[in-house]
Amino acid sequence: MVDEYIWGSVSRLSPEAPVPVVEVKAESFRLGGASNVAANIQSLGGSAVLVGVVGSDLPGERLIQEIEAAGMKSDGVVIDRTRPTTIKTRVVAGSQQIVRFDRESIADLSKEAADRVLEMVTTQLADVDAVLISDYAKGVICKRIARQIISLARRCRKIVVVDPKVHHFSLYKGATVITPNHHEALAFARLPAWGQEDLLAVAGKELLQKLEVQAILVTRGEAGMSLFEDGRATHIPAVTKEVYDVTGAGDTVLAALAMAMASGASLREAAFIANHAAGVVVGRAGTATISREELLTALKASTKYDPPTSSSPSDGGR
Repeated sequence: MVDEYIWGSVSRLSPEAPVPVVEVKAESFRLGGASNVAANIQSLGGSAVLVGVVGSDLPGERLIQEIEAAGMKSDGVVIDRTRPTTIKTRVVAGSQQIVRFDRESIADLSKEAADRVLEMVTTQLADVDAVLISDYAKGVICKRIARQIISLARRCRKIVVVDPKVHHFSLYKGATVITPNHHEALAFARLPAWGQEDLLAVAGKELLQKLEVQAILVTRGEAGMSLFEDGRATHIPAVTKEVYDVTGAGDTVLAALAMAMASGASLREAAFIANHAAGVVVGRAGTATISREELLTALKASTKYDPPTSSSPSDGGR
């Protein structure tokens, strides 16, 4: 996925319609989707093996060039001539996003493209410590691919961490950890969208039971994160001082969480680390990555941080 930005300023309205006129100052082209997750792994000092799909077009060619410029191999990138490369274009004036327009196909992959994706994953699986699935509901992650990857990974005793879309939750039964946001978790449990911690605890417990995963890490924006394990809930407050842009923050959470777990951290430790990583990137404009040094600095700066509190999910995590 391409995250394209058009940066500018606004000083007047158009005489043609009641819309702002953006005076363009700069444009940028950034890795998005699974490629941003992989870029975060690389910047944190890991080694990412990226598998994904692009179209046979100029954006796809440039995306492959950017992947290689970020220090990753593009061997796992499948070129599908039947679909375009997904592009999200955001027009930003000052610190305000004016509009976003998407060019994409969300149809499921053809059997040929799906076969190639599964072949790439199967070939690389033995040499990795963890499998990350970044599901943006753009047609790559379908029932067949999700189920086969998780089955293969479990057979090889690999950590599986998933950033899911709510209508795909059932595909990730048996994963190690899934990282839905607050609204997705509540929607899955058919609870009000703006539930309190007690409702979120109900959703977390239901997800644990139905998906048979080790943990659910719910990202809650300015409220931080909540980690639900069997019999225990841990609430971790946000650490960022100012939220500038949440674009791609879930990618950073997925990368940092999996990296920490693959390095031997407990689930609580990994969630704490991922929370600090997210706190850094949301203070930046646009899709961003975090380096190992920046993460260490953020962790060292949290010396006054109170340890996360744990409780039974049944009491709302208070």
